[in-house]
Amino acid sequence: MKQKCKILVLSDLDASTAKIIKNGVNLAKIVDGEINFFCVKKATDIVEKESQLSAMRTINEKFLEVDNSIKKIIKEQSKSEGIKIDYKISFGNLKNEISNQISEINPDIIVLGKSKSKVLSFIGDNIIDHILKEYSGTVMVVSENNLLEANSKISLGLLNDVNSFSNKYAETIVSYSDSKLTSFCINDSKLESRKNNNSSKKIVEFVFEKGDNALKNISNYLSKSNINLLFINRDKQELISVKSDIKSIIKTLDCPLILTT
Repeated sequence: MKQKCKILVLSDLDASTAKIIKNGVNLAKIVDGEINFFCVKKATDIVEKESQLSAMRTINEKFLEVDNSIKKIIKEQSKSEGIKIDYKISFGNLKNEISNQISEINPDIIVLGKSKSKVLSFIGDNIIDHILKEYSGTVMVVSENNLLEANSKISLGLLNDVNSFSNKYAETIVSYSDSKLTSFCINDSKLESRKNNNSSKKIVEFVFEKGDNALKNISNYLSKSNINLLFINRDKQELISVKSDIKSIIKTLDCPLILTT
């Protein structure tokens, strides 16, 4: 039997959780995947200065509340899309709990969400940095405003040096895309992009000047080009700007992103 792609969806259960899971479900439909949803919340956000007995009561009440909310979301999406979604809830240290879950599931792809100003709703804890450090596989960061659709061809973009087709699941996503790929390059990365890209699809290139406005300019072109999904090589973003890091890239580019190595 063909092994399914294991997708780990992470969230701390906020207003965007249903959309994050929906993106994970659509991704699972494209790559023939199965979903493990992990809801993790900081214990200190639930329990403040209370007695041990009171703290345990509060945790139990919150657990039931979160469990009921997740069951409702999963039931709706699982029934409508026909995809099984397993889930787990944990309260504790965010980084430790996420690391433990990654080790337990050993996912092929991790999916997490962002709003307009934050990643996973706890960017102050540097969760995205932690995940990229702990996990060497493919990471999908979904946009609250732009849903990845599985019922139509994807308009796919590439940012800089992306050898995206060495990954079998990335290759499946590319095959699901329309007839062309849009490549966004920063100056001299243009040549490297062409050399490493082994797709047979037509490539349309946009080349931008290296500098502080590069990300903003690329974001504008993403919108104009109606890109549904952008591949990024997370290890080579120094080509964009000396001041850019992966968090600023995620924050600025408002479309679903696939971070590859």
